[in-house]
Amino acid sequence: MAFPQLIPSHKPTLNPNNNILSSLNPNPIFLSPKTNSLLHHRNFRRGKRSSLRCSASSFSEKHHTNPPKSNDVVELPLFPLPLVLFPGAILPLQIFEFRYRMMMHTLLQTDLRFGVIFSDSVSGAADVGCVGEVVKHERLVDDRFFLICKGQERFRVTNLVRTKPYLVAEVTWLEDRPSGDGEEDLESLASEVETYMKDVIRLSNRLGGKPEKEVQDLRRNLFPTPFSFFVGSTFEGAPREQQALLELEDTAARLKREKETLRNTLNYLTAASAVKDVFPSS
Repeated sequence: MAFPQLIPSHKPTLNPNNNILSSLNPNPIFLSPKTNSLLHHRNFRRGKRSSLRCSASSFSEKHHTNPPKSNDVVELPLFPLPLVLFPGAILPLQIFEFRYRMMMHTLLQTDLRFGVIFSDSVSGAADVGCVGEVVKHERLVDDRFFLICKGQERFRVTNLVRTKPYLVAEVTWLEDRPSGDGEEDLESLASEVETYMKDVIRLSNRLGGKPEKEVQDLRRNLFPTPFSFFVGSTFEGAPREQQALLELEDTAARLKREKETLRNTLNYLTAASAVKDVFPSS
C-alpha cells in the first residue's frame, strides 16, 4: 500500500554511528535537520550518547508485556520515516511538525504506541512496519517533544482509516512462522552470523585506525529471532535491505540473508585491508 502524498521531498540516509556496515555506502549522506521536515533523529540529551546506542541487551525475547495475537486487527497512528525500526531497537526522535505534535499529545494520554513505517522518494511508504513505544519523553516550552522509543511488534497495514491530521490505519500483527529448520540449526545459524559480525567489526576498526581488540559477545544470550532483529538494526546504511529483513516471517530466512550480506561485506573489507597493507598511505 503506497501513500504517495507522504513521500519526502529529499532522500536522506541516517548517520551511521554504531553502524557496522557503513562500508556498503562509501559516500553516505547524513540526515540533517535541514533536509527532513518530519523529524530530527538525534540524541535525547547531549553528553549521554552511549546510553542511547542500540545493543543486543535491548532485544528481549518478548517485546511487550501483552503481545497481541496475530489475527487481531487494530487501529494505529502511523509515522512515515526514512528509516526502519526493528523490534527491540531504540529510536531517539525530536518531534516538531504540528500534526505529529498533535499525535504525541494523544499518545501520551493513551498507550504511548504508534507505527513507524519506512518511506522514501523511490518506493513510497511500506506496508510493513514496527510499533514504536514511547519509553521516555520530554516536552519543551515551544511544544516540541524529545522522545526515546523502543521497537515492539511488527505489523502490516491492511486499510487506511484517515490521512488528516496524521495517518491512522488498520493493521494486523506479524509473527515469524515456525521454521523448517530445527531449533538446533537456528542456533548454529545465529552463531555463524555472530562470527561474521565480529569479523566485520574487527576489520572495520582496523581500516578506521582503531585498535583491533577482541569483539565482545554480541548475542547476549538472545534467542535466534530477537538476535536476527538486532543484526538487521545494524544495517543502517541500507534501509531497503533492512525493510526486506523486517518483512520476512521466517527467522532462518532472515538469518541466512544477513549472513550473506555480512559475508559480502567481509570480503569487501578483507580486500580493502589488503590494499591498505600494500599501500599504507592510500
